[in-house]
Amino acid sequence: MFAYQFAQLLYKADLGGWSRFVSMQNHYNLLYREEEREVLPLCRDEGIGIIPWSPLARGYLTRRPGDRQATLRGENESSAERMYRFDQADTITDAVCDVAEARGASPAQVALAWLLAQPGVTAPIVGSTKVKHLEDAVAAVELELRPDELTQLERAYRPREVQGH
Repeated sequence: MFAYQFAQLLYKADLGGWSRFVSMQNHYNLLYREEEREVLPLCRDEGIGIIPWSPLARGYLTRRPGDRQATLRGENESSAERMYRFDQADTITDAVCDVAEARGASPAQVALAWLLAQPGVTAPIVGSTKVKHLEDAVAAVELELRPDELTQLERAYRPREVQGH
């Protein structure tokens, strides 16, 4: 949803005396940060909790590009290239893995810790299919990234076309 659409819904709720939205599920992670332009500032300004989905970018943030194993999902997923610009994804994923190695953490923990460090983010939606996924999510809550690490993770990102949903 675009920010103007969400603002319209908030306005209509106010006019009608109805309950306002208290949270929004956004597509937001280190590989897709376009929500930072308008939607996230609107949510923060209006006191609306941000609950990002796909915080690990469909698993792309959890391992180095050369370590990725071909999966049935990956081979049949044409939308991934549209969602995550692979021309910059490898650089960002390498940064996640570098920070993880330096901190003795997993890449998933670092990617989730970055997300939790963003203003207004309440809790990411983690799609756990293994116990290890849950353990990484819990450990990420305790991992506080330093400002230089945040810069390292964010440096390679370049703005791109907004993917409206």
